[in-house]
Amino acid sequence: MTMYKKYKQIGIPRAISYYNNYPFYYGFFTSLGLEVVLSDKTTTKTINEGTKYVVSDTCLPIKVYTGHVVNLINKGCDAIFVPSIQSTGYKINNCSKIRGLPEIIRNVIDKPFTMIEPTLDKTENISFKDFCFQTANALGITDSDEIEKAISDGWKVYNAFFEMTKSGVSYTEALENAIQGKFVRKTVGIVKPLSVAIMAHGYNLFDDRISLNLIKKLEKMDVRVYTSLNVTREDSLAAIDQIGEIQYWANELELTGTAAYYLLNKKVDGIIALSAFGCGPDSLMVDEISYHCKEVGMPLIHLTIDEHTGEAGFVTRIEAFVDMLMRKKRSVLAKPSAQKQKTVKVSNVGKFEETKVLASSVK
Repeated sequence: MTMYKKYKQIGIPRAISYYNNYPFYYGFFTSLGLEVVLSDKTTTKTINEGTKYVVSDTCLPIKVYTGHVVNLINKGCDAIFVPSIQSTGYKINNCSKIRGLPEIIRNVIDKPFTMIEPTLDKTENISFKDFCFQTANALGITDSDEIEKAISDGWKVYNAFFEMTKSGVSYTEALENAIQGKFVRKTVGIVKPLSVAIMAHGYNLFDDRISLNLIKKLEKMDVRVYTSLNVTREDSLAAIDQIGEIQYWANELELTGTAAYYLLNKKVDGIIALSAFGCGPDSLMVDEISYHCKEVGMPLIHLTIDEHTGEAGFVTRIEAFVDMLMRKKRSVLAKPSAQKQKTVKVSNVGKFEETKVLASSVK
């Protein structure tokens, strides 16, 4: 067991990889005996603070991340975790800004702080285990058994989180339960007249300020929402292959894989693509899915966000999309009813009435 630790706490910015990996990070760091300190939730002030430090054409997620690092520095954290996630598989790359995140932060924030900056790069044979050992070593922890146990503990928390989200438990509820060591499973879902799949990075979708509470807004409109957390990695990869595409980007499972999965199984009435303005990889992935949606007649709307996105116009577009989906569904359900109405016989009245009830249930 390690007798000495250089740091007592680790600061984690509530941005970028936090939204996909925090359950693992929490289990890993707490197992190593560190207190995990999160930056405050994203606000307009966070965005404005980050914007001060970077050039104007920097994408919104990096501006937000920078603002969260500043927030942790102001909290006086012993060390701040800023990983460089280069690739998650052989030539499965992240965008250049996420790959170079430590360099960006080092060069734009002129304040004293300690940065813990491990690298994950499977293209260069730097595995996730290597990534974890780099992190622990930088924190002054070198005992291999202790680090191996921390990795195992991290996966226990993450696996519990993912199993809950896959069953339909909300992101926030699953996260809270996982870090508290609780496990719940959603067994009965409320039937809603419409359902949509959202293709988006976790850091855009699950940050309520950045997404302008998109999920909550849809649920208030009586729409069931599916995200990448409802789809396994294997299903996402299989779906990408089935539509004739390949995985190139590290986050492609969240976008192309998720959209393709729901496009193929026809479980949803439409797809919403949410991305930051000016994001090159996202624009390529959304274009791919748009092409396949047009092939099969699946409605898709692309919502772009930046620090200037206004809630009024954002809501108007969502409401218009949901209204269009509802009208389309009514039209589809009404067609068989109209046919039966023309040829209905006394013996078939029950079936006709059943169809009318089904159609009226989405009004």
